Amino acid sequence: MTTSGTAPRSLLRAWSGVAAITASLFVFVTTELMPVGLLTPVSAGLSVSVGLAGMMVTLYGISAGVGVPFLVAWSRTVNRRSLLAALLVIMAAGNLVTAVSPNFAVLLAARLVTGFAHGVFWAIGVAMAMRLVPGDKASKAAAVVLSGMSIATVVGMPLGTFIESLTDWRTTFLIWSGLSLLVLVAVVLTLPSLPSASAVPVREVFSLPLANGRLRAVMTTVALYVLGHFAAYTFIRPYMEQNAGVAPVWVTGLLIVFGVGGAVGNFVAGHTVTRNMRATFVAACAGLVVSLLLVLLIGHGPVGLAVAIVLWGVSFGAANLCQVNMMLAAAPDTFEAAMSLNTMGYNISIALGALLGGVFATGFGTAGAVWFGVALTLAALLASAARRAPSGSAL
Repeated sequence: MTTSGTAPRSLLRAWSGVAAITASLFVFVTTELMPVGLLTPVSAGLSVSVGLAGMMVTLYGISAGVGVPFLVAWSRTVNRRSLLAALLVIMAAGNLVTAVSPNFAVLLAARLVTGFAHGVFWAIGVAMAMRLVPGDKASKAAAVVLSGMSIATVVGMPLGTFIESLTDWRTTFLIWSGLSLLVLVAVVLTLPSLPSASAVPVREVFSLPLANGRLRAVMTTVALYVLGHFAAYTFIRPYMEQNAGVAPVWVTGLLIVFGVGGAVGNFVAGHTVTRNMRATFVAACAGLVVSLLLVLLIGHGPVGLAVAIVLWGVSFGAANLCQVNMMLAAAPDTFEAAMSLNTMGYNISIALGALLGGVFATGFGTAGAVWFGVALTLAALLASAARRAPSGSAL
């Protein structure tokens, strides 16, 4: 009787831990993407150009990507519960320093350090959740944790933009610092001790694409669409304001629309990717190209923008689900190495996309950043459509 009574409690705690990890992902992803909705007020408040303000996304992405294999290897003996708690402390401190930054240099330094914590979380977070529950529930736990990304896109970033419209951008980051501490408390209360089960050697991460042609193909195509997306998306708020004349409340609403579209894209692709992964990815890339063109062609008013951004969100959500499946399909026997490599490549692409988008936004206006996004997503579409892959391959 004691055993039967204890099992439900243990299972409840396990899923509470999964929920705490999901909340952690929500905080990390929202912190990463928050500047997208705050570029205009941050650039005005710290007297820098909008293009330069995009470096908030660039540096965060660089540290989140480049540092992953090294930091995971160096922390191979650290209890994963303790490591996650430390990452959340860094996240809270980084948001606090961002909120009180006296100048743009200090703000960038805070973003750089916070990005390192973000990258390590991606390398360990999903695996932690899968260890908390029974083996047959591991995939469900992973899906629950990954939903934190959709929640951050649908709720977190638009909420940050809305809070900024009521207060200011400093208060927004201050609130997110406090939220990081609340999630830290949840992690400490719900997660059991999780000794490091395995670490990813740095040499394995960097040697994997050299020996795996399929993985190289996936990485190249994913890098192209992520570069294109973030080159345009990083500057979507100033584009809306300058080209469509929309008010901040419309910016918030359209960002929510994008996030909802992303959740829909994830859901739809979840049903189609198992049937034909390559066709699903090709369709998603085509949707990205068309949606960015629509932003340029009909995005001069709220209605046209809404149509374009719905398609953009759906396409990006579907592409994201595809790229994770393609990465794992290309390297099924080296799961942890593939995950670290995916984290590194994806975040570096975010950083470079924001950087190159900033160059085009500064030189040609915000529409230039969107045109650059069109070119790169078109390259991803052509690469994925032209590649003939055998049945069951990743691309």
